Amino acid sequence: MAHYNLPHNHGQHIDKVLDKMPSEEEFRGVSYLFQQLGDPSRLRILWLLCHSEECVCNLAAAAQMSAPAVSHHLRSLKQGGLITSRREGKEVYYTLTDTVQAKLLHKAVDALFEISCPTHS
Repeated sequence: MAHYNLPHNHGQHIDKVLDKMPSEEEFRGVSYLFQQLGDPSRLRILWLLCHSEECVCNLAAAAQMSAPAVSHHLRSLKQGGLITSRREGKEVYYTLTDTVQAKLLHKAVDALFEISCPTHS
């Protein structure tokens, strides 16, 4: 057990908590995921992709945004590991990745909007 030079001892055993605290790198990774939700347009696109697989043109129309703006947000979401894409002919389709983090964010976003997932009704 590491020794932490804490200025006060309040008898709450913070040493046990500190021994389990994630690394700085892990905090950066989770922080980046939360940053993805910090933009309303990106959040709208993510919400759509939680519930369907779509192309840029349909996402742009649904979100009432330009295709270049949607593409910008899609790049960010893809770099964050929240969405994935597949090509079918000339069309590229985007959807939520099949990761624990992405599924958790899907549930959190749905809960925050107090809605039920339309694809699981």
